[in-house]
Amino acid sequence: MVLQQDIKVPIWGMADPGETVTVSLAGQTKITKGAADGKWRVNLDPLQTAEGLVLTVQGSKKIEVKDVLVGEVWLGAGQSNMVGRINDYKGRDEGSKKALAAGPFPGLRLFNQETGRWTEATPTTVGNFSALLFHFGAGLLSELKRPVGLMVGAVSGTPSGYWFTEDMYLADESAQAAVKEFAKTYDLNLALEKYDIQLADWKKKAEAARAAGQNPGIEPDRPLPPGGSKAELGHLYKKHILPMVPYGIRGVLWDQGEGGTGITGLDQYHAMGALIKGWRDSWGRDFPFLYVQKPSGGGTAWDLADAITKNASPFAALPAQVPPLVWGEQREMYLKIQTYLNTAMVSSTDLGGETHPSNKSGYGERAKRVALAFVYGHAAEYSGPLYSSHKIEGNTVRIAFTHVGKGLAVRHSEKLQGFQIAGEDRKFFWADAVIAGDEVIVSSKNVPTPVAVRYAWSSQIPWANLFNQAGLPAQTFRTDDWSSKSRPAR
Repeated sequence: MVLQQDIKVPIWGMADPGETVTVSLAGQTKITKGAADGKWRVNLDPLQTAEGLVLTVQGSKKIEVKDVLVGEVWLGAGQSNMVGRINDYKGRDEGSKKALAAGPFPGLRLFNQETGRWTEATPTTVGNFSALLFHFGAGLLSELKRPVGLMVGAVSGTPSGYWFTEDMYLADESAQAAVKEFAKTYDLNLALEKYDIQLADWKKKAEAARAAGQNPGIEPDRPLPPGGSKAELGHLYKKHILPMVPYGIRGVLWDQGEGGTGITGLDQYHAMGALIKGWRDSWGRDFPFLYVQKPSGGGTAWDLADAITKNASPFAALPAQVPPLVWGEQREMYLKIQTYLNTAMVSSTDLGGETHPSNKSGYGERAKRVALAFVYGHAAEYSGPLYSSHKIEGNTVRIAFTHVGKGLAVRHSEKLQGFQIAGEDRKFFWADAVIAGDEVIVSSKNVPTPVAVRYAWSSQIPWANLFNQAGLPAQTFRTDDWSSKSRPAR
């Protein structure tokens, strides 16, 4: 096993009520008794990096856990992009193929939730383990020079609402307020009328498909009232996460989003707020929470020949028309999650897209980069430029950024592109943009009195080419708060 260093380490189990239990490790001894229900727990004092330790638990019986390492423990969670195994990607991802040939990895341990046991990372065990989490962990092992333990709790095709309990949801005032606000403009009866039409149409097409030996497709979901869910909230948390609480971990790496929230009227930003707080409360620690940006890919990269970003979109010319508001709202939603305490986003616009990006080694490498800087304090930039503030100066708008690193840069063209600008009429035009130190100045002859600016505002953004000199792409932003009439229900 691997225990987390630098924190109090929980060790727990079952005994007879009143039975004395003695826990010993690395010169420490803790004594407790089984409670009335038989449960017991001790907290070991913080440990330092170590290998080859023996954990002894002595009650009426004696248990020894040998070959105990002390280092870094990370929990990976989410849906299919966290579930996907090295064996699933080795034919499409050179990094995953090389990983199988490079093992074993003596300092890397993998926790199997089905067996409840830890195992050393070898070509055999790695092949059936999460590709994303393995590459993340192997990278940390190489950089930190200390043992790494990896635990996974993930299920394909699952919404975030199934990963936090109803109590966590009800305790989150922001999530409750978001659903109440949604309910003000949601007409359930109208939604049911539309559903009846859709269902009838689906049944007709499904019958024809079956007669032709074809797949009938997925039956439409019946609309639910605001706050409603078609499955029990938290059932996946209880099955796949709760058994690991309160095991000492450094933090969480989360990859989910394609499955939405599963709760009518609750957006991903507020759902993740309830999840992050709920999990931290369960563990009793405000541990770092890293998450992979959604939607995946869609943008170009600093270096399209780099193994990490080779699947990025080729640089493209600007579309003839600026994208509508709704096209950028999903990107904005996921960017907001990093405003929660001790939370950081693993940017992915330049890593290649699709529902299941094949470049899992690249995604793991990017996640490692974020962890090293955000969690472990390494002096390296881990994010592309993020909007900080703006100032309107006559017919121009001056945009300031954080995460500029050693400076802003334009790539693949002499002209900086991807910015939109609008006046009071809310009509956006592509803008002229120039870098001025750590800022960007935006203007357009079509907008003499500017009010708002947007950047990379779309689901696909291969034409946006602002980076920092660390080679990381600037992220989507807008300075306005104008709403869309076509915001999705969930």
